[in-house]
Amino acid sequence: MRVSYHPDYFVELPDGHPFPMAKFPDLYEILMKEGIIGRVDVMRPAEVDLDLLRLVHTEDYLWKLSTGNLTGAEERRLGIPWSQPLWRRSRLAVSGTVNAAIMALQDGIAGNLAGGTHHAYPDHGQGFCVLNDVAVCIRHLRKLGLIRRALVIDLDVHQGNGTAAIFDRDPDVYTFSVHGEKNFPARKARSTWDVGLPCGTGDDRYLDTLQKTLPKAMSESEPDCVFYLAGVDPVEGDRYGRMGLTKAGLERRERFVLDTVKTSGLPLVLLLSGGYAATPAETAALHAVAYRVAVDIFETRSLRAAFG
Repeated sequence: MRVSYHPDYFVELPDGHPFPMAKFPDLYEILMKEGIIGRVDVMRPAEVDLDLLRLVHTEDYLWKLSTGNLTGAEERRLGIPWSQPLWRRSRLAVSGTVNAAIMALQDGIAGNLAGGTHHAYPDHGQGFCVLNDVAVCIRHLRKLGLIRRALVIDLDVHQGNGTAAIFDRDPDVYTFSVHGEKNFPARKARSTWDVGLPCGTGDDRYLDTLQKTLPKAMSESEPDCVFYLAGVDPVEGDRYGRMGLTKAGLERRERFVLDTVKTSGLPLVLLLSGGYAATPAETAALHAVAYRVAVDIFETRSLRAAFG
């Protein structure tokens, strides 16, 4: 299975910062060790061109990011202290999603071992999200004529408010979000279809809800490409999740989503989005579940694993 990854997806943050930045290299190591990916499968992105970012983000916001001129309030809303490595890392991650989408159109499925930064708006960042990789990617693919319609399946526990707002008046992008109704953001944007669940929702209700709604979203959206934000923060014990999905329930979720998309014959772009388990390593282990299921359903294990 081909993926986008760059060692500079990791940048240093202040001691005690809640964002699990180490989950990116940790996930890479898990997938390499298990033979889910090999070195031949890893496409290293370059920093995305600013012209692509302008498809979504405002000139003023990009100037602030490139020069470090975010105000204190803007940086607090972002939730991560600005630095040149963070600016570079954010551009690498957007490029990684674009690369993953191109690979998915070729292979049927591909992933970015980052991405899904769905709280970023055109003119500001929010909730640890600097740039909206999915929105930039969709607009880029459409500009190239590679797709016309897209479906965003967002199963992060936090509604993808930035993505929803960006595509609010765009009939060719269907945003489908299953999230915690009483969780961040306090003021939700309007997705094409929002499914809010109460705190403490466990496996049975979560999966029953998904099974009743996702097929309809697939049918209504008539997409050319599917972007799956496979956030793992609905899993019980997550620092910010407030949900009760078990690890077994997470695997059932991934199997249902990936099998539904595979059956449709549509290309799938797999993205991480959020997850805040007790340690970055535990968070990475949860993210790895989607990749194990993906290689099983799409039968696309690494060439290294196949031939030794």
